[in-house]
Amino acid sequence: MTRYRPTVVEVDLEAIRHNVRLLKPPGVELLAVVKADGYGHGAAEVARAALEAGATRLGVALVEEGLGLRERGIAAPILVLSELSRGSEKEALAAGLTPSVYTDDGLGGLAEAAGAIGRPVGVHLKVDTGMHRVGRWPPQAAPAFARSIVEAGLVLEGLWTHFAVADEDEAGTREQLRRLLEVRDALRAEGLEPACVHAANSAATIRFPQTHLDLVRPGAAIYGVDPGGGIGPRFGLRPALTWRSAVTMVKRLPVGERLSYGWRYELERDATVATVPVGYADGYRRALGNRAEVLIRGVRHAVAGTVTMDQLLVDCGDREVAVGDEVVLVGAQGDQRITAEELAAHLGTIGYEIVAAIGERVPREHVG
Repeated sequence: MTRYRPTVVEVDLEAIRHNVRLLKPPGVELLAVVKADGYGHGAAEVARAALEAGATRLGVALVEEGLGLRERGIAAPILVLSELSRGSEKEALAAGLTPSVYTDDGLGGLAEAAGAIGRPVGVHLKVDTGMHRVGRWPPQAAPAFARSIVEAGLVLEGLWTHFAVADEDEAGTREQLRRLLEVRDALRAEGLEPACVHAANSAATIRFPQTHLDLVRPGAAIYGVDPGGGIGPRFGLRPALTWRSAVTMVKRLPVGERLSYGWRYELERDATVATVPVGYADGYRRALGNRAEVLIRGVRHAVAGTVTMDQLLVDCGDREVAVGDEVVLVGAQGDQRITAEELAAHLGTIGYEIVAAIGERVPREHVG
């Protein structure tokens, strides 16, 4: 599609490769999580870069995401991190997607579909060790369910769990790991040996080597988004995403003028005000008005007034600004940088949400 508006996301694929190489422990597989269109970075492009850098598997949330990667020519193993939606099993298995399973209904649907395609199907049993979102609960019930998987004619390829507090609570993470390893040991005692036992998300991959097991499963960290508490930058992760636009109009306004919907920003002195063609329909949240800053000519300027659907205003004070000047919403300009985590702090959320929420009408350009 021809692009006319200057608003764009640029993704540095070399930063993705750098992060994957940094995160992959020696002798351990790395599964790159590329759900939600690669956290807003472009799933297929990120997948290829991650695989080039040493990832051996990919993870998605939805069958549709896995099928989309297959349509883009991605042949690597793809784990669907939640159970397959009913009705999708045959298509998912035909495409070579690896299912997670943790409920009796989910197992029944998989067994039926596997019988129809006539070949062995490997699955990963997810155990709920304390996140309480999805997974077999309680953990002590997992060995019996694993026997049911095998009796249904499926291959128990993997055993896994997901940590809830790896970015902040070592004791809680150790307890979740203990519960998973108890299940692994119980399976071994019964002669069941999953080839791939995994637990480590981004934060655990960085903080807790004992959680690495057979495979690590980073998501946000491969994009250079901080998994929490500043551990990402300290570890050497590089942000891969720059979100930029350009000034489309400049006005000089007198002191006392009020800006945008609701007139919630009043100029305290004569000022130059710039219009930028990006708004909440693009994922730049309305609540960032009067809170966030952008970069123009290497200088921070306040987002002034209410962010509208398609545009926002910037108070540039007495600084020189011209139509066409680059505006950085997330990323670096000169010696200044605005991070996804900075915007997230204004909203009481996390950097993951900022990058994943950038809308489809913002084109992604991949470099490196």
